[in-house]
Amino acid sequence: MRVLVIYCHPVETSYNAALHSEVLAGLRSAGHEVDDCDLYAEGFNPVLSREERLGYHEVPGNRVPVQGYVDRLLWAEAVVFCFPTWCFGMPAMLKGFFDRVLMPGVAFDISDPHNVKPSLTHIKRISAVVTYGRPRWTALLMGDPPRKSVTRYMRLLTGGRARVDYHACYHMNVATTPRLDAFRNKVGRAMARFA
Repeated sequence: MRVLVIYCHPVETSYNAALHSEVLAGLRSAGHEVDDCDLYAEGFNPVLSREERLGYHEVPGNRVPVQGYVDRLLWAEAVVFCFPTWCFGMPAMLKGFFDRVLMPGVAFDISDPHNVKPSLTHIKRISAVVTYGRPRWTALLMGDPPRKSVTRYMRLLTGGRARVDYHACYHMNVATTPRLDAFRNKVGRAMARFA
């Protein structure tokens, strides 16, 4: 399977970086073709400019500023997100990817505004590996936007066809080394079985 891994963390020595490595190793060991999209390393610009917003509905010209990322998304049969939760949301860099790349003519067809249709119907699998600094109950209290973005919004863009899983490590602020190791190993096993 062609898998686009979208990774978003600025620190190469972080626990998220270790999870990212585990994701890549697991997917590759399972024989998948992996495109590793490291948003920070690639210098992705998350800012939707005035010009882009004005041309947002102008398909296909709206793709031009992010054509390379659009091509990578359209190439993929599966997407795996790997990111931390900050302030109960995804990092601004990743939110900018959603804002700039998941646009009309790419992620959905808005030619009939009364009947918007999903366009990522080629995506069969979606997964996420996400860390949280706080306990799960606080994320639930806040509505857990990262979980909903992956398990609901992304799935909606596939026409509800993609199988989705969400691997969350909560309460990172007090996590012990054995718990972190166990979660990392769990992620590796999940990616090695990814299909």
